[in-house]
Amino acid sequence: MKKIYLLGLIFIHFAAMSQVTIRNILQNKYSLSAIQSSIIAHSEYKPYPTSPDQWKAQVPDSVLKHIIKEAESEIKFKFEPVTAAVALTYVRTGDRTEHANISFAKRAVLLKFILAESVENKGRFMEPIINGLWSICEESFWGVPAHISNTGLPDVDHPVVELFSAETAALMGLTDYFVGEKLDKINPLFRKRIYSETNRRVFEPMLTQSGSYGWMSKTKPVNNWNPWIMSNWIMSTLLLEKDKSKRALMVHRSMVGLDSYLNSLGEEGGCDEGPSYWFAAGGSTYDCLEMLDGATKGTVNIYSEPLIQKMGAYIYKTHIGGKYFVDFSDADPQVVADGLMIYRFGKAIQDNNMIQMGNWAYHTYNYEQYSFKLNRENFYKPRFVQNLLTIQQLPAFNNVYEQPKDIWVSDVQVMTARTESGLYVATHAGHNAESHNHNDVGDFIVYANNEPVIIDAGRGNYTARTFSSHRYELWFTQSEHHNLPIVNGKGQLAGRNYEANKVQYQHTNNESILSMDISSAYDSAAGILSWNRRVGMNRSKNQIEINDQATFVSKNNQVQQIFMTTCSIDTTQKGVIVLTTPTQQSFQIKYNPKNIKLNITYPSTEGAEYSSLKSKWNNHPIARIELMNDHIGQNANWQYSISQKY
Repeated sequence: MKKIYLLGLIFIHFAAMSQVTIRNILQNKYSLSAIQSSIIAHSEYKPYPTSPDQWKAQVPDSVLKHIIKEAESEIKFKFEPVTAAVALTYVRTGDRTEHANISFAKRAVLLKFILAESVENKGRFMEPIINGLWSICEESFWGVPAHISNTGLPDVDHPVVELFSAETAALMGLTDYFVGEKLDKINPLFRKRIYSETNRRVFEPMLTQSGSYGWMSKTKPVNNWNPWIMSNWIMSTLLLEKDKSKRALMVHRSMVGLDSYLNSLGEEGGCDEGPSYWFAAGGSTYDCLEMLDGATKGTVNIYSEPLIQKMGAYIYKTHIGGKYFVDFSDADPQVVADGLMIYRFGKAIQDNNMIQMGNWAYHTYNYEQYSFKLNRENFYKPRFVQNLLTIQQLPAFNNVYEQPKDIWVSDVQVMTARTESGLYVATHAGHNAESHNHNDVGDFIVYANNEPVIIDAGRGNYTARTFSSHRYELWFTQSEHHNLPIVNGKGQLAGRNYEANKVQYQHTNNESILSMDISSAYDSAAGILSWNRRVGMNRSKNQIEINDQATFVSKNNQVQQIFMTTCSIDTTQKGVIVLTTPTQQSFQIKYNPKNIKLNITYPSTEGAEYSSLKSKWNNHPIARIELMNDHIGQNANWQYSISQKY
């Protein structure tokens, strides 16, 4: 990557963006023999409390009572089998929820039971525990049908390791750790089967065929799947594998695997999947490093690596405020941040901003209220248990959490800027082959005092179409439903070649500006020779400014500029669009009304693929404002300003 700094202006060449950088931080620093000599033996590995007294010493009593109460509420839960018809639903209809509702619930409830039994130690949860454990072991596949191509049914002779089979392996390890001795008293075949199933479904495939998994690639970028799976492989290995040689080998192989993710990151550690996926990507990387550090008595420790520190900082750099985060690509706009994990990560890399964010998130969103409910999609189970042990470590919250005023994450080409009055803008350049991609090169979002004004709609529900050749038939993936121009009826296209060029970031005390040429992101049939977009925060005027300058092949062109919003809309004044938030903040988009036809539509949020878009925006309808001009010559320019209306 080439960077030239000149008079506060940063020019960046991105020919290598989305390429693999062979760093191999972990495997170069730690050999297999180093792991063999430092890893704690299975019999001595005690990362969590194992008795009521130990739990009481490390976790607040109110939390322990809540854990027991949650288990009591599930005492009549039935561990339903995953039938063939349920497994086939995905390939028959594209729906993922029927299978997930059964599979995820079983795992969440089993975790409730094993924690409550460990905390209470009265034996009253053991019967549902053995039923849940046996039911999961009886499943033909521990993952989800969407992750085994188009078969629906698994080939049991060829186990596939994916996100949720790895999650289940970690749950098996936690079950053995917390209630293993009690299982032996009921029947020693329970623990034998725990290991046998985990070894057959996860350990052996990872040792013998991991190279066949795309998320383990050494030559192509990998995404959140890699660290998420590695964290669960490490946990299940540490809790279940007694053979010293195999134990060390699998831990070291997981480190080599994690290097594939670290090699996929740019120099700034940016997550191109967005902040909500950071908790699975960067957050899971930290889970791995935390377990490796603990299991090797501090031998494996790379927290001083700049890449790890920047990867951690990404989460507060993309935090808008409250529950809102920058949501380009498939990222969700609202996330209840895992404050306890963020706090630990911040402590590990000695980042005060991250420490403050973690403490703020925990105290602001009452971690007990949100996460101890153990909802039916409670992933990252090892992290959840470690979080329990973190609560008493947090200092009293002193209401200090200073968010950065200006951010530039160069490897994912994301700029953010905020003013003291609460006005906020985020924009990005990039390309249209990012992980969880939307065709959105040059898109921007605007918030004010943590309320959305101009939005990126985010994603709907995952179905079979979401990750198929039909992905870009979904409106939320299309540039036509982002804050971008439609040119001669054409939007942007998907693919690595559809990208921003001439990307420049400029920052002074009064302005933060991202400039780019987005013409290459469009279908050639759009007839664009160049389209220079400039998105800036003008602090002296307390407004956001979008300037577009375009050159076309033809002398007769049509352009539609799109603005997406959840605000109420008033267009009575010519050349001004007034947007009012639910708390009655009002903002105005000013534009030149000459030859403009204004149209407002409301994209569908009905059906299996779109319904979640309602809750993600607090049930406010998503509006699409279109400013159309079909009298555009060969050269044209547009200016839009967004400011508060008093």
